Amino acid sequence: MKRRLLVAAGVAAALTGVAACGSDSSDDKKDNKPAASNAPAAANGKTVRVWLMKGSAPDDYIAALKAKFETDHPGAKLDVQIQQWNGIGQKITGALASNDAPDVVEAGNTQIAQYGASGGLKDLSSKVTELGGKDWLTGLSEPGKVDGKTYGIPFYAANRVVIYNKELFAKAGVQPPKTRAEWIETTKKLNTGDQQGIYLPGQNWYFYAGLLKDEGADIATKSGSAWKANLDGAPATAASAFYKELQALGKAAKDGDEKTQPEVVAADGGKIAQFIAVPGEAETIIKSNPALKDKFGFFPIPGKDASKAGAALTGGSDLMVPEASKNQDLAYDVIKLINSDEWQTKLAQATKQLPNKTTLAGAVTADPGGAAMMEGAKNGFATPNSPNWASVEDNNPIKAYLTKVMTGNDPAAAGKEANASIEKTLNTKN
Repeated sequence: MKRRLLVAAGVAAALTGVAACGSDSSDDKKDNKPAASNAPAAANGKTVRVWLMKGSAPDDYIAALKAKFETDHPGAKLDVQIQQWNGIGQKITGALASNDAPDVVEAGNTQIAQYGASGGLKDLSSKVTELGGKDWLTGLSEPGKVDGKTYGIPFYAANRVVIYNKELFAKAGVQPPKTRAEWIETTKKLNTGDQQGIYLPGQNWYFYAGLLKDEGADIATKSGSAWKANLDGAPATAASAFYKELQALGKAAKDGDEKTQPEVVAADGGKIAQFIAVPGEAETIIKSNPALKDKFGFFPIPGKDASKAGAALTGGSDLMVPEASKNQDLAYDVIKLINSDEWQTKLAQATKQLPNKTTLAGAVTADPGGAAMMEGAKNGFATPNSPNWASVEDNNPIKAYLTKVMTGNDPAAAGKEANASIEKTLNTKN
């Protein structure tokens, strides 16, 4: 995932606000310079180098983490180096192939398969039970696996929710819906005059992937050594039909992308009743239009019935240990500390991201956006676990598929065309 928000990322890097992509400014280049190979070693100890992405953790969290680790490991030093999202793939690939890799590396959850397939990561499968892996969010833990082995340890997560205008809901006499059917009826009541029931661009493929999952299918599945895409069957048709019905209850372009959504909602001046985004996008909108302050509420994307929220494509990051790390035991201790309930709770409350375990839902209950995200994350999932998935997103035939369906084309025919593109990319040998 390429756009991150709050957070993820997303899907890790695709989630607006999970962590914004870096630029090529002089400051960025300074932050993103390669770690020096002659980093000062601690007296009679070791220096543990950690690469964290810009926006993933605030400075005070990092300072406290450093202090705690160094107290617990007398003589050792923790050197946290902040990296930019721009160009990070090439930088990590180079580090994994070098003899001077950092000891711990953060990567977007959908990127782990690519790095794991390279053979440059330490297998951490034996640590999963000790780290409480049975409670990890599925959307983070599953992408951390390659061929059944765990290379990525969940760090933090984020997913999309429905952000709604509380004043417009109150005026219409409606409450946040619990099911898809209720959502349609509620949105119809809100879609009146120059007021939009929902702002839903025609190419929000992250949202569509959740609808597809709720219908019982994934974007693509692997059988043996081959990938098969699933955009032409009955589940895909049902998912796109719901998307089309909901999308029609607003004025967003059928070929529009969610990338411009914050600007549109801010400029609309409070006449958009709902939109789908990570919670942090509301803060971005309020900065552009302060008159919207205190008007937004949050609820999880409704499911087919009220028993659970709709499936949510999870973005975020995992932590990895390179095989070339010279301090693998200490690297694991860093990950173990970050993974602990105490430090996961601190991170979640500092960043308004999700902690990596379902058992830590209490960490975000005081934050309405976080609480809504956690409900969705309980039914979370990730993109197809393939080293080639990033290339699918680059060309993203799912967006073109959705626009074709939104504009009246046959869903099965559009799905077959998209399938061919997805399968060609996923089945390409690297």
